[in-house]
Amino acid sequence: MTASDRSRYFVDACIEAIGTAHVLTGAHDTAPFLTDWRKRYRGETCAVVLPGTTEQVAKIVQLAREFRVPIVPQGGNTGHSGGATPDASGTQVVISLRRLNRIRDVDPLNNTITVEAGVILADIQARAEQEERLFALSLAAEGSCTIGGNLSTNAGGTAVLRYGNTRELCLGLEVVTPQGEIWNGLRGLRKDNTGYDLRDLYIGAEGTLGIITAAVMKLHPAPVARVTALAAVASPQAALDFLVTAQRYAGPLLTGFELMSDFSLHLVTTHFPQMRHPFEKKHGQTVLLELSDSESEEHGRGLFERLMEHAMEQGLVEDAVVAESLSQSQAFWNLREHIPLAQSVEGLNIKHDIAVPISRIGHFIEETDVLIAERIPGVRMVTFGHLGDGNLHYNVQAPEGVDPKSFLAEFQTPVNALVYERVHAHGGSISAEHGLGQLKVEEAMHYKSPVEVRLMRALKTALDPENLMNPAKVLPDVHALRTSRVVTEPY
Repeated sequence: MTASDRSRYFVDACIEAIGTAHVLTGAHDTAPFLTDWRKRYRGETCAVVLPGTTEQVAKIVQLAREFRVPIVPQGGNTGHSGGATPDASGTQVVISLRRLNRIRDVDPLNNTITVEAGVILADIQARAEQEERLFALSLAAEGSCTIGGNLSTNAGGTAVLRYGNTRELCLGLEVVTPQGEIWNGLRGLRKDNTGYDLRDLYIGAEGTLGIITAAVMKLHPAPVARVTALAAVASPQAALDFLVTAQRYAGPLLTGFELMSDFSLHLVTTHFPQMRHPFEKKHGQTVLLELSDSESEEHGRGLFERLMEHAMEQGLVEDAVVAESLSQSQAFWNLREHIPLAQSVEGLNIKHDIAVPISRIGHFIEETDVLIAERIPGVRMVTFGHLGDGNLHYNVQAPEGVDPKSFLAEFQTPVNALVYERVHAHGGSISAEHGLGQLKVEEAMHYKSPVEVRLMRALKTALDPENLMNPAKVLPDVHALRTSRVVTEPY
């Protein structure tokens, strides 16, 4: 039986299992599921299947195993690395978790919320707020990304400095294994020392070891006050010195510490003129910092004033503006969150989602900026990210007047190699919060030790011996050529 025949019989079996309405095969219906958010990858599929329960997910996986149909799990399809996009063969099935969108339980006393994989991140935040709690995961795509995708990529966001990334916010999981079995690990326990930590195995695995269908997530008491400010500093190293001071003054109250280069803000205010540049004078870098206080607005502002007074006296901060209202606080965050959108309008660019030890960030930026400028005169650097946890979005924009497509075609490969070598030299990682997907698989294998790669392959082989779960993602598929169609027009 050919792969095409197996796919056809599989689709018929899926229709019988969950109904025609939830098995999409027409080109118009499947199209939204076949291109990644950045429009870098496009694939084909035998069907997009939308199960409505964990049991239906398990049934579809059982059928996929029976007919040997590879599976691509998908959440909100907001990923940056092509991890939820099928290849071009048309033989893979996309299992969308969008219909698994129920909040199963909220336990305010235990500070937990149990949610299905297809729940939108913003909906979890809103439900927590109703209980006077905080769900701390926050990122630009929170209005459309799903918690299943957040878990599968171990998403970071803007509050990692205080609350940790998605892994730290998860207590338990429900997972459908590659054999179509259901593992119920939905335990809301902070301490459970009874063997291997299967939860952490699936988080960040990008659907290559199983499909996350539900999770128990941590909640925190809602802060009573937020203090948000923009601080101008001369350089990335000055921003790091300011971070040390902010941590000394604010301690655990320091929730966010974001770095934005001057050119990043220039792009935002150019392409979104309704957003004003916060400072009249040009500065090398701008820091967006936020304190969350559980005591009172007065306490939070008093602490913040002492911090800023000391930082300006020491010459760490050149200028600053403090939000006087929630709307102004949101306006500050909008500046930060519109940087990727402004880059998109400006034209194609070379993106990097990297992590470097916090102590090395200043050196990394200064050294790598020089090397790239030597290679590409006039290049424009768009550097921003979560300075407090070492995660940078280190992006390279074409020189002004240079055709972006030609720039990308000529320089993407050598610039990636240069940046990744510098990241490795500083003890960093080439993927911080966006995952490997299919974008960085080969590069990741280059920088991992043979021992680490063998361990990863051993886990994949043990849990998914038939290699049906999101093949060629995270690890190279050694049995088949990569057939994904790469589109040369990413954001």
